[in-house]
Amino acid sequence: MKKFSRPIASLLLATASAFGFMASAWAVIPIQQWTQPNGAQVFLVESPVIPMLDVRIDFDAGSRRDTAAQAGLADVTALIAGKGVRAANGEPALDENQLGEAWADLGASFGGGASRDRMSFRLRTLTEPDLLQKTVHLAARELGEPAWPEDVWQRERERITASILESRTRPGTIAGMAYSKAVFGTHPYGYEVTPESLAAITVQDMRARYEAGMLPCRAKVSLVGAINRAQAETVVNQLLARLPQTEGAACPSLPAVPEVSDLNQFKDERIPFQSAQAHVLIGQPGYKRNDPDFFPMLVGNYILGGGGFVSRLTTEVREKRGLSYSVGSYFSPGLHAGAFTITLQTRPDQAAEAVSVSRQVLKDFIANGVTQAELKGAKDFLQGGFALRIDSNGKLLDNVAEIAWNGLPLDYLDTWVEQVGKVTAADIKAAFARKLQPEKMVTVVVGGKD
Repeated sequence: MKKFSRPIASLLLATASAFGFMASAWAVIPIQQWTQPNGAQVFLVESPVIPMLDVRIDFDAGSRRDTAAQAGLADVTALIAGKGVRAANGEPALDENQLGEAWADLGASFGGGASRDRMSFRLRTLTEPDLLQKTVHLAARELGEPAWPEDVWQRERERITASILESRTRPGTIAGMAYSKAVFGTHPYGYEVTPESLAAITVQDMRARYEAGMLPCRAKVSLVGAINRAQAETVVNQLLARLPQTEGAACPSLPAVPEVSDLNQFKDERIPFQSAQAHVLIGQPGYKRNDPDFFPMLVGNYILGGGGFVSRLTTEVREKRGLSYSVGSYFSPGLHAGAFTITLQTRPDQAAEAVSVSRQVLKDFIANGVTQAELKGAKDFLQGGFALRIDSNGKLLDNVAEIAWNGLPLDYLDTWVEQVGKVTAADIKAAFARKLQPEKMVTVVVGGKD
């Protein structure tokens, strides 16, 4: 993503508190939703207090659609797509430097990136009419008319390759690679980007991937800012107008991606490495983002290992035994079952004990559930911190995009605090028992001589 210019950065600082007050004062966050004639699904929150607009456009073109041989294709496609625009419709080409200068002159930003599930593009601009029109026009050019410069790709491939090779000298990277492969197997979530996979990618591959995935009918567009529905319709139409268009109402379907397979046995992998700290990862596939157990798992994991110094793992591993400075657990749900992970670092000679204690804490948690005091503490923290999740246009935009992408109810943010409050100790115990199987988890330890 590009940095904000001075005018927009100053405005953000001056108006952040105003938006935070507005967000906390809202009884509801009204999300308007409709489908454009071109098939794009649009989600709008009108926020008139600040004269600016944030837009996020998501496509089903993330790394889950890579092949193992070309792992990293989604990431580098999003990267090189923003390195210049070609000459088209009587307008001159812009290289990456000219494009950056054009955005600086407008005092706005636009950029793209890829995650496991989606390729995303973000626009931020002030909403003064003439400026908004110019900003949307330039964003539409960058989105729909990338130049795909060969020389830039060769440069970036060398840079990324060097970064990969350097990262392999670190125990944390080695642990993460081994862990991801063990948890996800042959699923795309577990693919590793390597110098070899990057060498197999050409700009022609990027262009083909981009043109096949970037159809308006597949776009989910989230907007938060000082515009109304009619203005939003115009903005969305302009942003998507230069992308490949489909004939008729049907949107070509994409190939199905298989689900993440459950683990069928326990796996313990120890990788020798000369380092001061052993890196430990314990886990398994977890659940999808739209799973009905989301809130019990959210509250439960805060108690287990997501709550920092008040979590069970910290109490048992750090406070009582001094085995690790930091230990925690997290879920990473997506369109497929992302990993549940316990992570810690410890002295190599303490690794076996730290692993044993962490496993036992998890087993006890699943078997016995949580106390009422723990449940109240978790709810108080999560509910009390909810306002911080939506205290800026950018944060609110990310939440709206999550609703759009995962098919969550439009009143999801309105009922979030209530849903957390409904979670019971029985809900947590049942949900964790359904999702986690400690006897079949992966353990990876990198560090020590043996």
